[in-house]
Amino acid sequence: MTVRRFALTTLIAASAVAFAGCSMMDSSSSSSSSMAKPMMSNMMTVPLSARNEVPPNASGGSGTAKVELDGSVVKWTVTYDGMSGPVTAGHIHGPAPAGANAGVVIPFAGSMASPITGSATVTAAQIADMKAGLYYVNLHTAANPGGEIRGQVK
Repeated sequence: MTVRRFALTTLIAASAVAFAGCSMMDSSSSSSSSMAKPMMSNMMTVPLSARNEVPPNASGGSGTAKVELDGSVVKWTVTYDGMSGPVTAGHIHGPAPAGANAGVVIPFAGSMASPITGSATVTAAQIADMKAGLYYVNLHTAANPGGEIRGQVK
């Protein structure tokens, strides 16, 4: 009986030491790894097509927008081809779910030739709406002034 108690006490003590050691390792390794690595940015790949427009159109154009949230900065690279003509304007619109239209939040500046690149500072509310899928990328042409290809950022 004494041998059993001794063995049980030793097992409990060893388990407690092992558990405490593991807890300390986890907290120290997670805090050191969070200090060593910067917070990851949010990269979204957005397919652009005419069927996503509201209303849809018959354009054969297509594209992809890569949208990155880096702190309070949104960066984009938009590539496209097969459009009905030159892109006359490009924007990020919102807030609106897929199937609904909204106003321009971030206009693209400079050349509208593919690839379109740029960045803008956004607010915390705009970041939240973007992460919630309430913003969309829209490219416009003379033949489709309301938008030729579109894709929801999510």
